[in-house]
Amino acid sequence: MSSMLKLNPADATRYDAVSLGEVLLRIDPGDVPTAKAKTARIWQGGGETNVTMGLSYTFGLRAAVVTALVDDGIGRNIENQLREAGIDTSQIIWFNNSGKGKYSTDAKGTLHNGINFTWAGKGVLPSVTEYYRAHTPIREIGPGDVDWDQLFGAAGTRWFSTGGIYTLLSPKTADLALEGMRKAGEHGVGRSFDLNYRSKVEPDKERARQINRSIVPHVDFLVGNHDDFSDALGYETKAIAKDASFEEWLDVYTEMLRQVAGDYGNVKYIGTQLRVAHSADRIDWGAVLFDVAADRIHQAALRENIEIADRTGGGDSFAAGVIAALLNGVGASDAVQWGAAHGILVQETPGDTTMVTQSDVEKEVSRALKGGGVSALR
Repeated sequence: MSSMLKLNPADATRYDAVSLGEVLLRIDPGDVPTAKAKTARIWQGGGETNVTMGLSYTFGLRAAVVTALVDDGIGRNIENQLREAGIDTSQIIWFNNSGKGKYSTDAKGTLHNGINFTWAGKGVLPSVTEYYRAHTPIREIGPGDVDWDQLFGAAGTRWFSTGGIYTLLSPKTADLALEGMRKAGEHGVGRSFDLNYRSKVEPDKERARQINRSIVPHVDFLVGNHDDFSDALGYETKAIAKDASFEEWLDVYTEMLRQVAGDYGNVKYIGTQLRVAHSADRIDWGAVLFDVAADRIHQAALRENIEIADRTGGGDSFAAGVIAALLNGVGASDAVQWGAAHGILVQETPGDTTMVTQSDVEKEVSRALKGGGVSALR
């Protein structure tokens, strides 16, 4: 028996996927640490919207984001980057700078678009991200601000995703995420949630756990690594040696997944990526997907000692690959391969979001399963 989801048909819907989350403008100093940088590149990204980027750009699915931005040059830069990836930006809530109306602020930055400075790191120097997100407009959007019945019902949507970074930004964001999950369930929309715990967003783990425990009962596909399940939900796994084999880790992790599935009978799939960092730019990369109904763990090809350019967004892109597969009717054994391949490929390019095609993903799945090398394309 498989946990294959019954999803709304593509020909009866406007969107294949909609995500709810915060989007930040990323300032990337390249190969120079932020403290010494004189120049930088500009990207955009967010733990939730990175998923939608992959679904739209890489997998060619019809996607939209629900977020809020201040209507200024930074906000429009973010919007333009989303549009370049094929994402529908009509669901963005814009805050004007006139101080008039419900969605407004002043021109002094009392509310401002979020920014982060992220240096990718090098060798033994780790990646470092510094956030400026304390007064972003998305924190002010709450229940009643999004017409879910129109978005999920009248317009029609097949999949809805959000995550644990967004839910911890403010009480309103937690409440809106829960409202969205419930409404998605009413309209037969597939739902995913990435636990994605960040101590810089919410250092109080117990608050994070309380919020996540209210949302997970409405989730079909749950994403989280070993630490996320502990930090964000309170599950503990047996201690194993640091030099334990992958098989030993997988046995312990699987035992914990079965406990999660037993506590939350609604969850159909649980997935995670496994990243072991040898340095800032060299990792081992694997992934697993637990099909709950079949009580079966599907494991992606393990990639060892892989050089990367930028680790940011790898987990989000793993989720995007799995969701894309499920939306295309692909089974769990192949879905985890799509997720792992997309996740590693996104880490091979700079920035938070995808720069590869579905063809690239399929070729990487084939290469990894065969254990082959990489040839130049001429």
